[in-house]
Amino acid sequence: MTRTGLRVPATDPARTGPTAEPDPRRILLLACAVTFLAFLDATVVNVAFPDLRRAFPEASLARLTWVVSGYAVLFAALLAAAGRLADTLGRRSLFLGSALAFTLTSLAASAAPTAGLLILARALQGAAAAGMIPAALGLVLAHTPPERRAAALGAWGAAGGLAAAVGPSLGGLLVEAWDWRAIFLVNVPLGLAVCRAAARAVPREGRFVRQLPDPVGTFALALGIGGVVTGLSQGEEWGWSDPAVLGLVVGGALFAALALYRSRRHPAPAVDRDLWRDPVFARATAGSLLFGAAMYAWLLTGPSYLTARWNYSVLEAGFGVTPGAVLAMAGALVVGRRVPARLQWAAVAVGSLLFAANALLLWGWAGASTSYAQVFLPAGLLGGLGIGVTLTALSTAASATLPAQRFAAGTGLLMTARQLGGALGIAATAALLTGAGGGAGAGGHWRGVFLLAALLALGAAAVGCSMRVRRGVRKES
Repeated sequence: MTRTGLRVPATDPARTGPTAEPDPRRILLLACAVTFLAFLDATVVNVAFPDLRRAFPEASLARLTWVVSGYAVLFAALLAAAGRLADTLGRRSLFLGSALAFTLTSLAASAAPTAGLLILARALQGAAAAGMIPAALGLVLAHTPPERRAAALGAWGAAGGLAAAVGPSLGGLLVEAWDWRAIFLVNVPLGLAVCRAAARAVPREGRFVRQLPDPVGTFALALGIGGVVTGLSQGEEWGWSDPAVLGLVVGGALFAALALYRSRRHPAPAVDRDLWRDPVFARATAGSLLFGAAMYAWLLTGPSYLTARWNYSVLEAGFGVTPGAVLAMAGALVVGRRVPARLQWAAVAVGSLLFAANALLLWGWAGASTSYAQVFLPAGLLGGLGIGVTLTALSTAASATLPAQRFAAGTGLLMTARQLGGALGIAATAALLTGAGGGAGAGGHWRGVFLLAALLALGAAAVGCSMRVRRGVRKES
């Protein structure tokens, strides 16, 4: 019995079905499918806001923003807990249950008769997505030979890039062809197909006799991350001195600290703190936080810049950011297949520098040019390539340090850091874009956001360089 409350029994051949020899490629394909759905729904709703306002005229704009925020908050808040739960109850069980829940909540969102019920369905959908991601990636890592894991992670990262590439344009097309309900309804047949295929392709795992994660610590962690993300997301709208914002951020931080404190000695902690004892995993987590902040600040600002400064339509802006997202897919695949494990630190550094170059290019030209081909396209290509390279390299380097029975838990922590960084980046972006002064007429507010993204990416590059020295890869057990 370890301090995490784990006993690993001998493999039970009777519990290896439904397929005796699972096909890693099919499992990877299923993981990519749910990742595509989860990240597609994180972005596709943005283009539906005008249609949502017409459908629910009684709801204020501030309330309707929770159609996006409700999903994002629950997604971020439950990732770490879901990863821990996947390694406890079984990655297959959580994968199937979460995929089915995601399908049903998508159906509920498409049929929601009121704004309140739509927001509730979206929050539950975000919770289901939080269960899918660490369980899916845990299955990929568990059933892929070590020498092929980097390539598998590259394909998995490309699925997220594909979601970013098609999200704005697909959302715009669905809304124009039908209405906002189509962007949720399209998930239903895809989700059902994934559930059916996973029930056949993913093997049942041997039982890990393990305590359930500390319920108090798990609840405190979810409240903590959810509170911080909500406070940061709403700070600019409600006012940073508003008691509700201060209460959410400070209270969330205290709850998160309580979860970490309880995890020091609990036999089944909510957070596997000992994973951070590995310097590479710890630094990869820090890199995910910094790069997540830079990436989400840029992803929020790019389409807004095209619509607000260059008067693009929403659909035109969606197509305008697509080339960068396509290159993100290419970067993820190349890093996964071509960069050896010993050089993943270099890929993190180079990818972050590429992203910083994109942000600096926009910082230098914001307000000075309206040429898409000369400014935004090359910047977007650099940024997209940087995203694909960096995220894949961070995941690959971090996963190399994880023992097999903690693949999902480690993935959950890494993704939580990225989403928390994203909340910080979005909050800073909102503050800069709506702040007083700054030469807004000459693009001053936009330049501030681009400079912030560049500085954060440079910080991630420095973290990547620090990942070079390591004591060796932890062996699987």
